[in-house]
Amino acid sequence: MAEILDQSEIDALMTAVTDGAVQTAPSTDPRVFTRRKLSGDVEIKDYDFKRPERVSKDQMRSLQTLHEAFARNFGASLSGFLRTIVEVKVATCEQMTYSEFISGLPNPTSFNLVNASGLEGQMCLEISPLIIYPIIDRLLGGTSQDLFIPQRPMTLIEQRLITNVTTRGLTALSEAWSTVRPLAFTIVATESNPQLVQIVPPNEVVIVIGFELKMTNRAGTMNLCIPYNVIEPLMEELSSQSWFSAAKSQRSPDVEKQITQTLSRAGLRVAAMLAETTITLHDLLVLAPGDVITTDRAATSPIVLSVEGERKFTAEVGQCRGQRAVRVGKAMGANDRV
Repeated sequence: MAEILDQSEIDALMTAVTDGAVQTAPSTDPRVFTRRKLSGDVEIKDYDFKRPERVSKDQMRSLQTLHEAFARNFGASLSGFLRTIVEVKVATCEQMTYSEFISGLPNPTSFNLVNASGLEGQMCLEISPLIIYPIIDRLLGGTSQDLFIPQRPMTLIEQRLITNVTTRGLTALSEAWSTVRPLAFTIVATESNPQLVQIVPPNEVVIVIGFELKMTNRAGTMNLCIPYNVIEPLMEELSSQSWFSAAKSQRSPDVEKQITQTLSRAGLRVAAMLAETTITLHDLLVLAPGDVITTDRAATSPIVLSVEGERKFTAEVGQCRGQRAVRVGKAMGANDRV
C-alpha cells in the first residue's frame, strides 16, 4: 500500500511548495482560459432557480389574449349594470410564486376563492377596495365624488352588493374560457385578509393576470391568480396555434340558432318598382291630377322587386283577394337588367 501522509506531513509539504523548495510538475496539457467577447445582439437575462418559468411565452400570450376578451365583456356587463361607463383592461400578465402574489396585496381587500368545474384546486380573484367602495356607492345611489375609502373589512351588506359584480365577472370569465374548454366558475369563500388564505405552497408557481378598472373619476385594480397545477391539464390547449384555431373552428349550435331566430324576425322594406322615366323640370312644375306619364316599359313586362333598396327579384303585378299584389319571379343578379 502507498504510504499515507498524516496532517503534519501534509502541512510541511504545502509550506515547501509555497516557499519554492519543492518544484511542481508542469501540466502536459495546459488549459488557457479567455473571456469571450459577446456580440451586441446577445441578450442576457437573470435566471432565478427558485422561480422556474413553467409557462412558455406562447402560452402566456394566449392567456393574455383570452383575458383581454374577458375584460371587454366584463366592462360591457358592468357598464350596463351600473348605468355608467366602466373600462376594464389587462394591465399585467406574469408568473410568480404564490408568496410574492400575496405579499403585494393590500389588507383588507376583497379576496375570493374560485372553483372551476372540471379542474382540481382553487383560483383567487382579488378586487381592490379603491374600486369596490365606489361601485357600492354607485349601487346605493351616490356619485362617489367625495367618497372616503374605509380601511376595514366589508360588512355583510357590502359583500352582498359586491356579489352582483363578481357574479357578472365569473360569467364573463366562463364565456372567455369556453373557447378552450367549457368551465363554470363559482365563488366558494370570501376573505378580507389575504395572508390567512393559502391555496398552494408559498413557492408554488402561479399565473397572475392584473386588470385595471376605471369608473368615472375612480380607478382600481383586480387580480386573477391561477395556480399552475390548476390549469396544467389545459396547458397544451393554450398554445397560440391550437387556441386560435379552436376559437375559429368551434361554434356553439345554440348561439347560431339564437342568431338565426333573431334575424328571422327582423323587418325588411320591400318595394315593387313599376317603371322608371325622366321628365323635364317644366313638366314637373305643370304636372296636375289626371295627367299621364308614359314610359318605355310595356304594361305586361315584369317589374323589379327591391329589398331594402337592393334589386333582388323580378315580379308580376296582380291582385290577391281584392288587394294589389306582386308574384315573385326569378332572382336577379348584380348585372341583370329588366
